[in-house]
Amino acid sequence: MEIYALVGQSGTGKSYKAFMVAKDRDIEYIIDDGLLIGGTRVISGSSAKKEKTKLAAVRRALFKDDKHREEVKTAIKELSPKKILVLGTSEKMVELITKALEIPKPCEIIYINDISTYGEIKTAVKSRKKEGKHVIPVPTVEIKKDFSGYFIDSLKIFRKKERSDDIAEKTIIRPTFSYLGKYEISRNALIQFVEITALKSDGVNKVNKVRIDSRPEGVIIDVEVSLRLVKRLDLMMKDIQALVKEKLEYATGLNVIAINIFTVGLVISDKGLYIGDA
Repeated sequence: MEIYALVGQSGTGKSYKAFMVAKDRDIEYIIDDGLLIGGTRVISGSSAKKEKTKLAAVRRALFKDDKHREEVKTAIKELSPKKILVLGTSEKMVELITKALEIPKPCEIIYINDISTYGEIKTAVKSRKKEGKHVIPVPTVEIKKDFSGYFIDSLKIFRKKERSDDIAEKTIIRPTFSYLGKYEISRNALIQFVEITALKSDGVNKVNKVRIDSRPEGVIIDVEVSLRLVKRLDLMMKDIQALVKEKLEYATGLNVIAINIFTVGLVISDKGLYIGDA
């Protein structure tokens, strides 16, 4: 197993550049902030960016927690990768990570200053200090459930090569220990948002009731509606599901686990009849 290290001070753009470094050296896996990442998937571990304090985040990144450390060690052993890229703020940090996970010392150390321009590093540092932005080198869909209720966005990276384009999606997160972190939305505000959004779906006559089950990984929403039949009933319900999910996730950053639509009343337009609850 060959270990490579990407070293740079916090906020200088290591996670942003990790994909390119791994591509250039045919590295299969990346260890970054407590996560073992393979391609576009989180294979094992827990992100340090979920921690509530900087100290806890550092401990997570260094695999100080026994359960977390053993989980990642087991995954590495089962995968038996040829190459791993370890990200760290210093050579000492990389040394502590490799020692904790019982993997070899780096055969090559890449410094962020050697692969990024002064302007790129300056922009990255400003983004970290002024806006609290952190990058996780996996698509948003991979970690969305772990960061429900955080400021989160996706970032696509394009890199032109001689014969093809490399495209990688990364996730921008503002963790709790940043001054822009997790926020809270009242249940009543969420219910009102769902009601207003559902009423915009074609054929919704009334939103009778909204129930919200809030969980650490996201929300499950039950919506009872009365409908005017404008097309097949199951298609109308799917339209409501899609609209509420899209608008709610975009507006709040919450991960929507499920939206369950219950039709409790029907308006038959051509006959002026109403069937269901009043």
